[in-house]
Amino acid sequence: MEDLKIVQTASWVPDQVIDNDDLSRIMDTSDDWIQSRTGIKRRHISKHENTADLASKTGQLLLEKSGWQAEELDLILVATMSPDAYTPSTAAIVQGRLQAKNAVAFDVSAACSGFVYGLAVASQMMSTGTVKKAMVIGSEVLSKLIDWHDRTTAVLFGDGAGGVLLEKVPVKAPTLLGLELKTFGELSSELSAGMTSPGNTFPKPLTGLMPFKMNGRAVYRFATHEVPESILQASAQNKLTLDQIDVFLLHQANARIIKQVAKRLKQPLEKFPINIAEYGNTSAASEPILLDECIEKGTIKRGDILALSGFGGGLTTGTIILRY
Repeated sequence: MEDLKIVQTASWVPDQVIDNDDLSRIMDTSDDWIQSRTGIKRRHISKHENTADLASKTGQLLLEKSGWQAEELDLILVATMSPDAYTPSTAAIVQGRLQAKNAVAFDVSAACSGFVYGLAVASQMMSTGTVKKAMVIGSEVLSKLIDWHDRTTAVLFGDGAGGVLLEKVPVKAPTLLGLELKTFGELSSELSAGMTSPGNTFPKPLTGLMPFKMNGRAVYRFATHEVPESILQASAQNKLTLDQIDVFLLHQANARIIKQVAKRLKQPLEKFPINIAEYGNTSAASEPILLDECIEKGTIKRGDILALSGFGGGLTTGTIILRY
């Protein structure tokens, strides 16, 4: 039997750190207000690095840590909602910079569910036999889309990237144990960023992208109801019990959401690592950054069963359960 294996993880964040006190100097907010409602203390904000820069540095780290050569890669996927451009794709830029000349490269756009969607796409392509080695990265420079005077959104987001190398290898037991993806397009207006308009017609100049717009209460209700359901559906595919899952890696949007999901699933909070205090919401980058940190700290060990679950713009949910 052959199945995918996570060979290596890596992450990269900008050096500049903006804490809650910094934000309180430019808007009506405070450290206590932000922490009590979100769990966020600080976030990393890019000065000059764009999304492809963060993704490329993560990709280079993945290759260095694994000993792989770029030419060995068959596939590069970048999950992002903050690409460098409409075209070329961020993944194409990364492929060129890494000189991964044998890899097909494209982006996956599913906002904060993007990394799970990227893993799903990669696993399906690997199952066909055409892809043996893949790189999947979640990378975001969300600060490009922030209105720094809107405290309802500006306090939430940060920049960063994280990723994995996947390889199709012989295994004694299946690695991919569950997958559930779902889109709620009727709720698309509840969370948006970067909206464009055809109103910039000749001879008007191009207009800028619209910043984040979010119905916070609606998104909170959505996440606390739909994420547990997504995890339950994914686990049921191979008749896994939740007790068999060692670690739940949830999208780091809000500490209160994560705690509520743990409560609804009747699982101990200790199985839900949280690092949002340091990074804020990094959208598609949040789960791979968290995964990399947990592996580096020894919280996740070989053989552990992991449930990665994302939720966000679209609106979308996505859960993948796999054996590390």
